[in-house]
Amino acid sequence: MVGSGIDIVGIERMATVMTRRPRFSMRVLTSRENDLFTTIKNEHARASSLAARFAAKEAVMKSLGAGIGDVGFRDIEITGGRGEAPHVTLHGRAATRAKDLGVSEVIVSMTHDAGIAMACATSLGRCECNPS
Repeated sequence: MVGSGIDIVGIERMATVMTRRPRFSMRVLTSRENDLFTTIKNEHARASSLAARFAAKEAVMKSLGAGIGDVGFRDIEITGGRGEAPHVTLHGRAATRAKDLGVSEVIVSMTHDAGIAMACATSLGRCECNPS
């Protein structure tokens, strides 16, 4: 394990942000993520989904030892959902940082319930003592 991170986001807070800034999702989601996001019609489900992905991206940043200024939200892509396990793909500054740290994979777990969304991320690297 190279690093781990955790983050929590209030779903109502995300709903408020979405109302005040209708283009917010486009600022934090990749085009692939946004394609999935726009298929969600229920407003509460949209806020829950965005809050969980936002938390996941912040957890990934923390697992890479980075902050928002070091890595952009769109440098981290979380795919899956609706019955599929989440999968992390790193782009740009996040991919460069991961390579510099020797990270070969980032795994993430997301959940939302009782008005909060939460995510945990773990950055993994290959150990020289066990090359498999």
